[in-house]
Amino acid sequence: MEIAVYLPLLLPLLTVPAARWLAPRCHPRAATWGLLATAVVSAAGSTASLALLTAAGLTRVTPVTAVAALGLVAVLVAVVRTGSRHLRVLRDAYAEAELHPDSDLVVTRDESPIAYALPGAPGRVVVSTGMLAALNATERQVLLAHERAHLADRHHLFLAAVTLAAAANPLVRPLRTAVAYTVERWADETAADRVGDRRSTARAVGKAALATRRTVAGHPAALHATAGPVPRRVSALLDAPPAGRGSRFRAVLLATAALLALVVVSSLDAADDLHDLFETTGITAR
Repeated sequence: MEIAVYLPLLLPLLTVPAARWLAPRCHPRAATWGLLATAVVSAAGSTASLALLTAAGLTRVTPVTAVAALGLVAVLVAVVRTGSRHLRVLRDAYAEAELHPDSDLVVTRDESPIAYALPGAPGRVVVSTGMLAALNATERQVLLAHERAHLADRHHLFLAAVTLAAAANPLVRPLRTAVAYTVERWADETAADRVGDRRSTARAVGKAALATRRTVAGHPAALHATAGPVPRRVSALLDAPPAGRGSRFRAVLLATAALLALVVVSSLDAADDLHDLFETTGITAR
């Protein structure tokens, strides 16, 4: 247990940079899932390590077990606080979406250019007359397709999950920013496929971002078509979708998968060692 229990605490130093390197080199859908898996496995593994070290303190209290116990309490508090905040935000978003039962598209009479996807059951796309006036017909199609993609693929849940993982393990925090970008790229690619014109999609994203550069509106849970580093998104749309080819890509992908598997195996091995320790010291579960 002495070696295995510490590995999940250290491996995020390797898995997080590797996942961030892989993300822009594959399709945004795959990148989002990969980043989320890395975040969740890394956070779960480190939390399990703290829990196992804390449990080992039942047999003999050491400075390490005491620090682990404090760390575990801090993690649980951070996760509960973050989770509660997100639940409140989503609850309010769902309540706001229910105020517009007639259609998934809500057009507000506002000269300010505003557009966002509001999560709900079902969600709503909110767009202002000012935004519609700033775009031509094809660009409006792109905008609506982008926002509807956010709702259809439940991108707000990806962001919520990686935020919880980051609360549990600070080393995972860079993946929160990465996922915020990849879900926008995912929606961009969906919009481009639906409209059938990557150049028009890039132009629509750029024009919408320029129109809203001084406008801040929408619910805290809303997803905006103009979010993230827009120049990078436009540049990506002007190129072919990344396919993740190349020997270096495959090598990093396999290494990342192996490291994540090692996190899981190490946690299980440490748990087995703890069980043996309890049996040796006479502490058994009743």
